[in-house]
Amino acid sequence: MRKNKYVIGVDFGTDSVRAMLMDTVTGKILSSSICPYERWHKGLYCDAGNSQFRQHPLDYMEGLTSAVQICLQAVDQEVRQSIGALSMAMTGSTPVAVDKQGTALALLEPFSENPNAMFVLWKDHTAIREAAEINAIGKKDNRGYLKYVGGIYSSEWYWAKLLHILRVDSEVKQACYTWVEHSDWMPFLLTGGNDVKQLKRNVCAAGHKALWSPVFDGLPNIDFFNTIDPMLGIYAKRFGDRVYTAVDSAGFLCPEWAERLGLSTDVQIGIGSIDAHVGAVGGEIKPYYISKVIGTSTCDMMVVPKAKMHGVFVEGICGQVEDSIIPGMVGLEAGQSAFGDVFSWFKDLLLWPTKLSSTADFSRLYEHLEGELLKELNHSAKELPLHKDSPFALDWFNGRRTPDANPTLKGLIGGLSLGTTAPAIFSALVEATCFGSRAIMERIENEGIKVEGIQAIGGIANKSPFAMQMMADILNRPIHIAATEQVCALGACMFAAVVSNNYDTVEEAAARMGKGDKEIVWPRSEYKAYFDHRYAQYLRYGKLQNNPDEKAQI
Repeated sequence: MRKNKYVIGVDFGTDSVRAMLMDTVTGKILSSSICPYERWHKGLYCDAGNSQFRQHPLDYMEGLTSAVQICLQAVDQEVRQSIGALSMAMTGSTPVAVDKQGTALALLEPFSENPNAMFVLWKDHTAIREAAEINAIGKKDNRGYLKYVGGIYSSEWYWAKLLHILRVDSEVKQACYTWVEHSDWMPFLLTGGNDVKQLKRNVCAAGHKALWSPVFDGLPNIDFFNTIDPMLGIYAKRFGDRVYTAVDSAGFLCPEWAERLGLSTDVQIGIGSIDAHVGAVGGEIKPYYISKVIGTSTCDMMVVPKAKMHGVFVEGICGQVEDSIIPGMVGLEAGQSAFGDVFSWFKDLLLWPTKLSSTADFSRLYEHLEGELLKELNHSAKELPLHKDSPFALDWFNGRRTPDANPTLKGLIGGLSLGTTAPAIFSALVEATCFGSRAIMERIENEGIKVEGIQAIGGIANKSPFAMQMMADILNRPIHIAATEQVCALGACMFAAVVSNNYDTVEEAAARMGKGDKEIVWPRSEYKAYFDHRYAQYLRYGKLQNNPDEKAQI
C-alpha cells in the first residue's frame, strides 16, 4: 500500500464540521461524518437582533476531533497509517483576536465567555459603521485599493470587523496582538504553532477579505490604514509579507493533535481556504462557469485565465484575486447574504403559533412541521400558475452582499391581497433569491466576461428541485447540480491530495477524484418572457429601496 494515498478533507461550516476520508487513487470515499457545534446550537454568544454572530474556538476544536475520529473508526489500521495529508475549508471572513503565541483569546480564562474574543462569524454585521468609514476613505484615495474587491468594502470582512472589536472592547484591544482568519488559525493550531509571526495566511482570505494584492506588493500602504484609524496601521504592520495557496503545506501535524485525532505526525496539514472556494473545486469548477454554493447564503465563484482579466475590474463583487480558488487563475467571488436563510425565516414565521405553548401536543406539532413545512411549501408552490401580478419580493433580508454590498438594505414582500396564500409568498421569496443570482451574473457579463454555464452545489441545490428549476428559468442557463452534497469536504480532499504529492495540480486531482453531475436542470424557454418581466419589476423596486427619493419615478 502506498504510504500517503489516503487523505482527509474537513469542512468547517456555519452549523457543523464535516470530515471525509478518501482514496486519492480510486476517488472512493471511505468514510464521512458530520458533528454539530455544541455551543452554537445552544444559541450562545449570538444576538440576531443586533446581527451579532460569534463562535467559540472550542466548538471548532471539539467538532474537528469528533469528526475525524468517527471517520477513522470506519477504516482499518492500515488505512489510518497511510494518510498523507489533511486539508480544511472554513467560512470567511471569520476572524479572531489572538495573542503573540497565536492563541485565540477566548481560550484564555479571562476571555472564555467574552463574545468579542471569539470568532466573528462571516454573517456578523456589527461592523457596518466601520465598513462605511473604510469605503469613504477608499473612494477618496486615488491608489485604487478597493478595486480588486469590487470597489466596496463589506462589513462582513476582516478590517471592518477588527476595527469594530477594537473600538467596543478595550480589554480585547489590549490583549490582541493580531487578527487571524479561521482558515489560517486552524492549520497553525494543528501544526503546533506558538509564534504568530510564523503563521501562514492564505491568499483567498487575504485577497478577497483583507485587500491583499500583488499589485500593491501585499497590503495597501500603511498610511491608508492610518487614515481610516491609526489602530489599523498597527495591525497592518503585523499582517506579514507573504500569502500561500491551498496546494501549499502549512507543516506537519504536531504530536498533541496527532494523539488527539489518532493520526501520525507524518500527516501534512494543507494551507486553509474559504469554504465556498474549496467547494467550487469539489464541484469541479471550470473556467467561465459560475459555481454557486447555495445554502443559508450563496457564494458565487468563477475562475478566469489571468490574461483574460488584464485591465478588467468587476464593480460590486467580493473580489478578483490572482491564484484564489484555483492557483494559476484569477478567482472571482460574489454572493448573496441570504438564500436559504430567507426560506428558514418564512418557515419560522409560519410556525410561530406552535412555539407559544410548552404542552406536549404543541411540541409534537412543532417537531413535525419544522421538518416538513418547507417540503410542503416547495411542493405547493410548484403547482401554482404563473401570473405577472403574483406576489413579489426583494431578497435583502440580511442586507445585500453583491452586487454592490449594502448591509443596511431590507427585504420586501409586495403585491399581497386577502387571497394570497403561504405557498404564493414562498414562491415570491424563491423567485427573489433567483433574481438576486441573475443580478450577479449580469454584473459579471457587463464587464465582458461571458458566463458559459452554472454549477450548483450545497444543500438547497440538492433539496429543492422547485428552486433549481426557477433558477434555470430566470438565469436562462442549464444548472449542473453536483453529485455530492459534501463538496467542501470533497474539495478539501482534492487539495490534500496535492499537498501529499499524489497529484501535481488540483485540476488533476479533481479530474480523478470528482463525482460529476447528479443532474442537469434545463431552462424552459416558454417562461423567459414572463421572468424577464418579473425581473424588471424586481429591479424597479430594488431601485426604490436603494434610493427612496426616486419613488415618484417608479
